[in-house]
Amino acid sequence: MTTESSERVDLKSRIERHFAAGASAVADDDAMSAFSELRSALEAGTLRSAEPDAEEPTGWRVNAWVKRGILLGFRIGVLTSMSSDKALCFIDKTTYPARTFSPEEGIRIVPGGSSVRSGAFVARGVVMMPPAYVNVGAYVDQGTMVDSHALVGSCAQIGKRVHLSAAAQIGGVLEPINASPVIIEDDVLVGGNTGVYEGTIVRRRAVLAAGTMLTRGTPVYDIVHGTILKATAETPLIIPEGAVVVPGSRAIPSGYGWQMGLSVYTPVIVKYRDEKTDLSTTLEDLLR
Repeated sequence: MTTESSERVDLKSRIERHFAAGASAVADDDAMSAFSELRSALEAGTLRSAEPDAEEPTGWRVNAWVKRGILLGFRIGVLTSMSSDKALCFIDKTTYPARTFSPEEGIRIVPGGSSVRSGAFVARGVVMMPPAYVNVGAYVDQGTMVDSHALVGSCAQIGKRVHLSAAAQIGGVLEPINASPVIIEDDVLVGGNTGVYEGTIVRRRAVLAAGTMLTRGTPVYDIVHGTILKATAETPLIIPEGAVVVPGSRAIPSGYGWQMGLSVYTPVIVKYRDEKTDLSTTLEDLLR
């Protein structure tokens, strides 16, 4: 496990202390100072709510104190107008204004209503198509495309060269509060109208077909290996590297559902990514 720097240990200690203080933190200047340091580090990508760690069973270490720091920001902020003119009205906490960017940062945000909340990291080479939204604590790595109507939820971790297709929803950890953020590793293709929620981890090079829904309570049937993938009390649902997942169904085996011939939704791994699958995703390069 990576050794934490003395600066991070100090910041963690301050965040934990002010979060535990409850409402009294609102009037504490150091609470605001600690939160501001945390927010700046999140935006710079030097601090993350979850980070790769080969020694962890899932390959990722969750920094729960970072989420508590984000919640501290909501507690100590006050509502203010963030409207640019009278026609468009925006009211939010003073601690979470929308981020602004410059061309030198190499991030392409196409006009049309996209927004990145402060406290989120967006790397060079990211493309955002309107309207898209990246929430606080999220980490979006290099070369990723966030397509129209896509959401990157609070604290979600998105790897390099990921495509979040139109209307893809990557769930957050703040609303509702979940223990672990959703993690989408490098080179994953997330199809349109797909939802990934409740701390699910999608390994590198996986493909989620349009309309796929993944939650902590969703069993995934791997027909290639004849296994069923499920979350446990200790680990989230994990989609294997290179898996191609499509929406499917399974018959209700007994009772009234069986009598009526009904079935329930379930995702199905139908194959693992190969050269043909890769060729179908080369359109990505033409759009960048």
